[in-house]
Amino acid sequence: MMEWKQLLTPQRLGKQAPEDIQLDRTCFQKDCDRIVFSSPFRRLKDKTQVYSLAKNDYIRTRLIHSLEVSCVGRSLGRIVGYEIVKRHELEKYGFNGSDFGDIVSAACLAHDIGNPPFGHSGEDSIRQGFASWYGGASGLEETCLNEQQKSDFDLFEGNAQGFRILTNLEMHHRRGGMQLTCPTLAAFTKYPRESFIPANILNSYTGCSTKKYGFFQAEKELFAEVAQIVGLIRRHNSVQWWARHPLAFLVEAADDICYSIIDVEDGYRMGYISFQQTRNLLSNIARINIDEQEFSEGDKVKRLRGKSINNLIQEVAEIFLAYETEILAGSFDQNLLSLSQYAAQLENISHTVTKNVFLHPDILGMRIAGYEVLGKLFADFVDAALHTSKKGELIALMLPEKYRPLQSEDTYHKILRITDYIAGMSDSYATSLFQKFSGISL
Repeated sequence: MMEWKQLLTPQRLGKQAPEDIQLDRTCFQKDCDRIVFSSPFRRLKDKTQVYSLAKNDYIRTRLIHSLEVSCVGRSLGRIVGYEIVKRHELEKYGFNGSDFGDIVSAACLAHDIGNPPFGHSGEDSIRQGFASWYGGASGLEETCLNEQQKSDFDLFEGNAQGFRILTNLEMHHRRGGMQLTCPTLAAFTKYPRESFIPANILNSYTGCSTKKYGFFQAEKELFAEVAQIVGLIRRHNSVQWWARHPLAFLVEAADDICYSIIDVEDGYRMGYISFQQTRNLLSNIARINIDEQEFSEGDKVKRLRGKSINNLIQEVAEIFLAYETEILAGSFDQNLLSLSQYAAQLENISHTVTKNVFLHPDILGMRIAGYEVLGKLFADFVDAALHTSKKGELIALMLPEKYRPLQSEDTYHKILRITDYIAGMSDSYATSLFQKFSGISL
């Protein structure tokens, strides 16, 4: 059984002892500040949420989405936190409900920080770029990847890249990178397992925390340290696999609430979803009658969005508190919104947004372009890092100093440097570099 006192320990990764709890500016509030002031967070302003390189300045980017998710997460954390503090008398250890809100808020701020350009298409294109390169690569006999390392790239994951940024790449000169608190890092990690787990070990496990993975082989020892410090339950001794930190469920829910409801609003703003469709999708969740209100259609949509998010926040907090014991025991592993009374409406929203937005020719065109852009950049830079050719020598010189592979590094870490570079690009920068390499723009 996990214990809240340990789950909330104010110890930073890379530090030997917990920080003193300060009421004026807590360690968890400092986590938020460190993330907001970081370069990878700023680059989210030019990364795709849904609409890549959109001309409409209303449409949300990854940066705006992350800020909105953080606000929802803060509310969820506080509602849950004040009740849990009372249940377990945590105030005697110096904790209060706002600490829960700050941890969830910080984790939400960072939840997309490792996503490559062009959204989920960017992840897919890096995976396909690796598969294509690896399948055609030669001369790897002495420097081949082991099964676990290869799986990191076969299943390249923005969540794992995010953990790498927070704990290794940013402020790389010190152990623990940004040295965030272990509760924030654990809450950030929605998928606390490595990429490769044999099928006989997973044994048909269906919990939502294993749908993806949360850290690369390069950072597995760092996550093991986080897990040990906060007291996560280990699911198997032979592989790196733990039960979630309880607050990771709230981080996931905050993200799900935002993109479910806000994708509808953005779809309406872009003209892909009609006002009548928007109204039908959100009215049952918002539970308000907008027909009697003398607002413009756009203002009515804002009202529906706001009330829908508020109602989902309240319900998710109630669901979390109802299952608290099972969550602490590690036996609960479901998406909180799947237990919502609005689950059918949310499924309808997902179906409609997929049909009207994600499969719209404009969006499909951008997704296809993402494959071309990142697939070429990945293949060119990895070839340059591992092989010698005239073109490769020139491309290698295009790499910023910190991304240039070292001769002493193995193949795995050389490829990681390339994925660090590509995943950190903005949509605009990746597009510009692709055009240069392709001779489209000189």
